[in-house]
Amino acid sequence: MANLKKKKGIAEPSWTAIRSLLDDDSEVVRGGLIKLLQDFPDEGREFLLKLCQGEDSYLAKHAQNIIQKLGWIDGAGDFLRFIRSLRYELETGWFLLDRTVYPGFEPASYSFFLDKLADRCRELLLQPSSPRMSCEVINRVLFHEYGFRGARENFENPENSFFHRVLDRREGLPITLCAVYILVARRVGFELDPIGTPGRFMVGCFAERHPFYIDCWAGGRFIELDQMEENLGVLPDEESGAALLPVTVAETLTRACRNLSRHYASSNDLTKMKLFESFVREFERVHQEASNA
Repeated sequence: MANLKKKKGIAEPSWTAIRSLLDDDSEVVRGGLIKLLQDFPDEGREFLLKLCQGEDSYLAKHAQNIIQKLGWIDGAGDFLRFIRSLRYELETGWFLLDRTVYPGFEPASYSFFLDKLADRCRELLLQPSSPRMSCEVINRVLFHEYGFRGARENFENPENSFFHRVLDRREGLPITLCAVYILVARRVGFELDPIGTPGRFMVGCFAERHPFYIDCWAGGRFIELDQMEENLGVLPDEESGAALLPVTVAETLTRACRNLSRHYASSNDLTKMKLFESFVREFERVHQEASNA
């Protein structure tokens, strides 16, 4: 399990072997892994962060949990590294954003809560199920059984923009409620897309012949393509139709950072306002460099 590289007289472990053991439930194995990682803190932290940013959400949960146990949390630094990595995944990215202000929370428990929401959806889904029927089930679970709702009375409260706090409070902005919706749908094998219309963030479904939209702020109300002008002032034509198309994870998280900068400005917390402004600028810089490459 070791290669020839040495550090302080200790053979560096095989990261491939450690990767295969991350989900082992044995306390003995888990304790051994933590000890190995403590012997190689720089390499171990980099290894775990790469897993957190990877495509395997199951391994990402375990990597996040071990980072928490080891106390290897640098909230702002980790989020900046995520931005610069160009390896964007919505769930991991938003948890990293949350850790810039809440470094002590455990992402794994919130990922398991999303699993629980998805399990309930599976119980209610009938197969075969159309996209609309699947969304109706998700609506029932999120907005009726679990009581998720839009934060109408205290819209500018920053907690409405932190994903784990929205899961705690069952209350958030359109963008955070849409993130919950999309991540639950993904767990039941149903891909939906974030739609960043200027007036309100929404969820889009493009699995049918004609797309339709889900307004999470309004409890999961379905909006047809030709109703978008009436509801949000967005025309489904060539000129403004881009607003009805999916946005990227980077664009979604950039918008979340802009919201947080505005929230903190309204509460006169200039330090946090500038922090989230810096994240917006970094997303824009990285995007520009990638476009010019």
